[in-house]
Amino acid sequence: MDKPIKVLISADEAEWSEEFADKAKRKGVMINFIPRESSTLLECIAREHPDVVIMELYMQGMDAFSVINAMKNIKGVFPSVIVTAAYATPIIERELLTAGADYFILSPYDKDDIIVRIQKIVTEKHSDKKNTDKYPGLRLEVTEILHQIGVPAHIKGYHYLRDSIIMAVEDPDIINAVTKQLYPGVAKAYETTSSRVERAIRHAIEVAWDRGDVDVLNSYFGYTIQNTRGKPTNSEFIAMISDKLSLKLRPISA
Repeated sequence: MDKPIKVLISADEAEWSEEFADKAKRKGVMINFIPRESSTLLECIAREHPDVVIMELYMQGMDAFSVINAMKNIKGVFPSVIVTAAYATPIIERELLTAGADYFILSPYDKDDIIVRIQKIVTEKHSDKKNTDKYPGLRLEVTEILHQIGVPAHIKGYHYLRDSIIMAVEDPDIINAVTKQLYPGVAKAYETTSSRVERAIRHAIEVAWDRGDVDVLNSYFGYTIQNTRGKPTNSEFIAMISDKLSLKLRPISA
């Protein structure tokens, strides 16, 4: 995008450093802080038409669910939404995404990651290859599966896995080039390295295997949870879920 990305953050400005705002500005993201109060937030959204709104799940006046619903009544305006919270259940995250939030983040979080996430959300929204255009509900479907399997939402591997699975649904051939294309693609989106993406995904799978529901795991990875097999590799995990989703979401030809 050529024009700056306008962002409203409903929070105490003191919680965010000047360095953050300066760094965001250098990357084309213009930050405007407003009080953590729902009516003020809605007024600013209607007046300023931001590209992205960052709000806490609970704030003075209304919670994020109510604010998102109220935003839908503002004519010609519906920015992308990032919701933050100190604690939330998988059910709450799923309901937020269903209500219209684009992203949910558990705090504490790396504020530099927020800049990356803002850019990614806006880029996807303006891209002709936006995932939700090709496969409506894809992100929500992947989120639901990761919750069922038992991948914790607060670890980096969760986000890397979700993006990897979406990429594999969009381009099935990428699963044959995990190290050369998939990891680098996710790493670029999060401004990290391919090796860190690989390690984080591996950690997420290990956590799911140690804590997840055996019946759910068996429904997706039956042959891999036998005693003669270990945990699925990263590519096996991504491939098996993306394949199931592709069959479910792909339109049936006449």
